[in-house]
Amino acid sequence: MVEIERDEESAPFFDAANEGELVIKRCEACGHFAGPATSVCPACHGRALAWAIASGRGSLVSWVVIHGREGATTAGIVELDEGPWLDARLVDVEATALAVGRAMVVRFVAAGAEKVPAFTTHG
Repeated sequence: MVEIERDEESAPFFDAANEGELVIKRCEACGHFAGPATSVCPACHGRALAWAIASGRGSLVSWVVIHGREGATTAGIVELDEGPWLDARLVDVEATALAVGRAMVVRFVAAGAEKVPAFTTHG
C-alpha cells in the first residue's frame, strides 16, 4: 500500500477522516465535486475549491486482489454518489461477492498515524 503522509494541503482531509467524515473538494464557481487531491475543477477549470462533506456512499467501478506475504488485500475504485472516483482499500468484503455497480459505504481504517477512507459493501 502507498505510504500515507499528511501535509498542509491534505490536513483537512485527514482531520475529517480522524473524525469519521469523508471530505472531497467542491468548486466554489460551478458547484462541481472533485476528488480530494484535485487542485483544478474538472468541469470549469476554476481553482477555487473548498472542502465539502461527502455522503460516504458510492458504487464499485473496479477492484483488484493484491496477494502479499501478510495475506490478500482488496483495493478498488469507488464512484461516490457526488461523482468523483476514489481509489481505496475495500474492507470486510469477499472478493467473490464484488461486482461492478455494487453499493459501497465508507469506513475509516488506520494507516500509520492517520485514518483513511476504506469501503465496504455493508453499512
